[in-house]
This record gives sequence, C-alpha cells and structure tokens, in this order.
Amino acid sequence: MLTLPPLFIPRSQGLELDTRPESFGALECSGEWLGDQKTLRERMQENGYLFLKGFFNREDVLAARRTIVERMADAGLLEPGTVPMLAVIRRGEKTSLKSELAENNAELEKILYTGELMNFYRVLFGEEVRHFDYTWLRAVGPGAGTNPHCDIVYMGRGTRDRLYTAWVPIGDVPIELGGLMILEGSHRQNARLSPYLKRDVDQYCLNGRHAEAIESGDKLWEWDGVLSRNPVSLREKLGGRWLTTNFRAGDLLTFPMHTVHASLDNPTDRIRLSSDSRYQPASEPADDRWVGEKPSGHSRAGKRGRIC
Repeated sequence: MLTLPPLFIPRSQGLELDTRPESFGALECSGEWLGDQKTLRERMQENGYLFLKGFFNREDVLAARRTIVERMADAGLLEPGTVPMLAVIRRGEKTSLKSELAENNAELEKILYTGELMNFYRVLFGEEVRHFDYTWLRAVGPGAGTNPHCDIVYMGRGTRDRLYTAWVPIGDVPIELGGLMILEGSHRQNARLSPYLKRDVDQYCLNGRHAEAIESGDKLWEWDGVLSRNPVSLREKLGGRWLTTNFRAGDLLTFPMHTVHASLDNPTDRIRLSSDSRYQPASEPADDRWVGEKPSGHSRAGKRGRIC
C-alpha cells in the first residue's frame, strides 16, 4: 500500500492524478528473488519492471550523493547556508539533466558499473553484460516532471528486447520529491503503441522544414520522444495504474525499453537526484550513440536523415 503525506496531492505535468486504488498504487518489490534467474525473468515479463528495495549498500549511494552535491554547491546551484546533502536549490536556478556531474565520479561508477548491479544483470541475462558508456544524471529541480515515454525511441539502434534501464535514486526520494512512475501493464501494449515504438528521435526529414536547423545544430530534433503530455488521459486510454513508491537510497528500479514511465512533479525547494544507466548482453549490438570514449548521444553525429 502506498501512503501519501497528509494533504499532499500527487501531480504530473501540473495535472492532479487520480489516487483511487484502481488508478494509483505502489510498486511491487521483487527483492526476495534476487539470484533466482527464472523468477526474476518471470516477474519482469509479468510486471514490466523489477523493484528491489535496499539493493545497494545505502552508504555507497550516499557517498555518491555527497560527491554530486559538493560539485553542485561549487557550481552555485545550491542555496547558500543550507546543508548540501539536502540539495536545496538556489533561488532563481533551474536544473534537470546534469550528466556532467557523473563524469569522473568514482563513487557513482562504483554503484552503477561494478559489483552488485553488474552481477545482477549477469544473472538476469544469463551471460556477460555491457553497459552504455553514458550516464544520465538527473538533478530535477522544482516544477513539472518527465512526460510519459518509452526509452526505446531514444536508444533503439542496437538490441531492442534485451536492453534495460536502471533507475537509481541518489538519496531518499519520497513521493513529494517527484520520483519515477511506471504505467502498469504498459509493456504489453506493443501492438497498440507500435507507431510510437518504431520511431527514433534522431531521425529527421531531409525535405522537412527543420532539416537545416537540425543539420546546423540549432535544433536538437523534430520530435522529442514524448508519448503523451497528459499522464491522466494516457492512463485512462491505456488502462492500468500509475505505480510509484517512497524511494530510499539503496533502491533499484529496472525495466525494459517498452515500459511506459514518467515522473511526478516536484513541488519542493529541493533537487531530486537520480541516475539512469543502461545494460544489455555483451553479445548483442549496442546503440552506437551511447557507447565509446565520448558517446555522440543526440548530437549532430547521431542524426539520420530520410525522405519523408
């Protein structure tokens, strides 16, 4: 059961979410099956995610957080006079994706790319694992959360069915801080969402009106990968519940590329810190936008033009 703070109304994209039990609920923990490949695979297939409470050593995660907030304080992003570990945003600042904070960050790399997490994916895949070389470090300040989407449209040029996202809260993320939500059963909507799932945010129309701006780097993309800008109507259309929890430092949430997810709005004065990293069997092709010494990502080098 998901307990909400008194008087707190969860919102996403500024819209009040329906919190009736048939529309909103708690992520189901699968921690008791760690090391059981068969059951983990079955639960991933059934639920479209695995939520593992206390997967990481909490002190290791807090050490990574300490490094990040120290860098943020040095960059002037935190309110002077506040405790850095609280990550109180400086008045007037705005922040969201800050992947540069993940660079040369030994404490973060320890939890994401060594030890328990790599071993977890070895068990899940039943073979050796590789991870993307780019880490999405989220430093989400007050305001609207992430729109509903599936990750496949951002990284679908390698293996598509055996690539997983690891969402890791870098510190405690209570529901009022704007944590991640999974749309229940959405991983089974492939046929219905097929036109969306086949798209690639880095494709553009060579004969389109944005071609010149994209090729010059003045415009990032024609389409930003959003499935819907209304998480309320999307849930009503696809069914299921929005699932979330009060995340704690040490938790792990992992899911495949076709699971619809979004995040709650952050109405506080604090920054929500989390990371997204990706894992796949080493034997399968990887999306070249996200691997290598300096991944190209969504830059001009990753664009693919086509006649529309």
